[in-house]
Amino acid sequence: MRQCELAGLARSTWYYEPVGESEENLELMRLLDEQYTRTPFYGSRRMTAWLIDRGFSVNRKRVQRLMQLMGLEAIYPKPRLSQAAPGHRVFPYLLRGLPITRPNQVWSTDITYIRMRGGFLYLTAILDWYSRYVLAWELSNTMDVNFCLAALERALRRGKPDIFNTDQGSQYTSNEFTAEVLQAGIQLSMDGRGRALDNVFVERLWRAVKHEEVYLKDYETVPDAVQGLTTYFKFYNTARYHQSLDYRTPEAVHLGLVA
Repeated sequence: MRQCELAGLARSTWYYEPVGESEENLELMRLLDEQYTRTPFYGSRRMTAWLIDRGFSVNRKRVQRLMQLMGLEAIYPKPRLSQAAPGHRVFPYLLRGLPITRPNQVWSTDITYIRMRGGFLYLTAILDWYSRYVLAWELSNTMDVNFCLAALERALRRGKPDIFNTDQGSQYTSNEFTAEVLQAGIQLSMDGRGRALDNVFVERLWRAVKHEEVYLKDYETVPDAVQGLTTYFKFYNTARYHQSLDYRTPEAVHLGLVA
């Protein structure tokens, strides 16, 4: 419980119960997660073929269900085949051609799948585009809006961006989330569906989190995940040098510290 409080995470995260998927499906999900991190442009057809090549007896319908459960969608230009929740407003993408010149100009967010030894969690994070600084993060058992709102509220305690960029998932098009952003006087921007570059910095963050932390640890319990991610995000913000930041850390750039 104290670990959740120190990390600023919701207490409900502590009471995690493994999701009722078979051991085989959990293994397939682990493999899908790793392959998606390597090739995020693979849709269910390619993922099915990739699994069959490795000796798994799966069909596309099964792979589609697991990818949907994991929140995975191939990111490549394609027609808009899916929609946000009915009645929810979708905002235009505001970042095309926009020079990013300072911290707190643009924040962005997303959700990713975090595997555990006997199940899985979902992770959301809010990132400053200019500095790559992770302002807040949350874990959840489900992909509902509540943990996204909790991360937003924590991030807003640190400051306020001009523009907040999200994808068109139901969490971010929900009335609860959009109202919170707009009431803070922030412009909302939303990715075009299936566009790989609209949220590129968060995609890079997920690759770093997976390869440098999650895949190395194989979390057994929620406290393991909380402790591991708390340590990793502190390292990422304060000690991990980024080539794109002239080998400075996100914290140094975000706070304007001189190297």
